[in-house]
Amino acid sequence: MPDTVPETTYANETTVPLLPCSAVQETLDFYQALGFEVTYRQTKPYLYLALRRGGIDVHFGRPPKGYDPDRQDGGGCLVLVDAVAPYHAAFTRGLRAAYGKVPVSGRPQITRFRPGQSRFTLVDPSGNSLIFIQRDEPAELEYGGSRKLQGLAKTLDNARILREFKNDDRAAFRAVRSGLRRHGPQARDVERALALAVLVELATALDEPGETEEWLRELGTIRLTEAERRQVEGELRNAERLEEWLTGEPATLDTSAD
Repeated sequence: MPDTVPETTYANETTVPLLPCSAVQETLDFYQALGFEVTYRQTKPYLYLALRRGGIDVHFGRPPKGYDPDRQDGGGCLVLVDAVAPYHAAFTRGLRAAYGKVPVSGRPQITRFRPGQSRFTLVDPSGNSLIFIQRDEPAELEYGGSRKLQGLAKTLDNARILREFKNDDRAAFRAVRSGLRRHGPQARDVERALALAVLVELATALDEPGETEEWLRELGTIRLTEAERRQVEGELRNAERLEEWLTGEPATLDTSAD
C-alpha cells in the first residue's frame, strides 16, 4: 500500500490573476500611471506581462480569438484592502497626471468615489476589471434599498447600491428621478437636496446635462445646515464640472438655517 502524502496548508500562498491583454502599450501605460512597476515584459514568441504595486501582482497574456475589450467581460479580480479611499485618491492623481483628466467612463476608467464608499472599480484598456474592496464591507446588500428606510431615503440607498456595487449609473439615475417625483413632497429637506445633487452628479457622468441647471436652481432654494450642506456638496464634487456651480453659478446652497 503506497504511502499517503499528508495534507498541508501553507500560510504564504499567493494567487496572481492572469488577464487577457489586447493592447500592450496602452495596458502598460495605464498600470504605470497607477503606480505599478513592470517586473516582466515579453511580446515574442508569445505575450506575457507582469506588473506589481506593493503586494498587488497582475499578469497578462494573449487574449482568446475574437476577444472584444469593449464588452469589458474578459477578466478581473478582487483586491481586498484595509481602506479603499487612499487607493482611489492615489490612482486618481496618477491618472490625471498621465491622461490630463480622470477617465470615468469607457476604457480605461476609474469609477467615481464618494465619502464612505467601500469599493471602486478600475477598468483597464483591455476591458479587465480590478475591484478594490474594503475588508470590513458589509457581507450582504439590500437591493432596492434598506428595509430600515422609507420614502426618498430608501430610494437614495438603492441608488447607492446601483452606483457602487453594480456600476449602473443609468439605473440609479432613473431610480432617483422617479423617487424624487414620488416622495419629494413628503421628504425631509436634506433628503430632497441630496436627491437633487445625486441627479446632477449622475446626469454629468451620463453626459445628459439637460436638467442640471433646473435641479441646481431648486437645490439653491433649500435651506440646509452647514453639516447638511457639506453632505450635498460631497455629492456635487464627484462631477468636476460642477465646481463653478458650487461657487454660485447658477445656484448656491442656502445655509441661512445655520
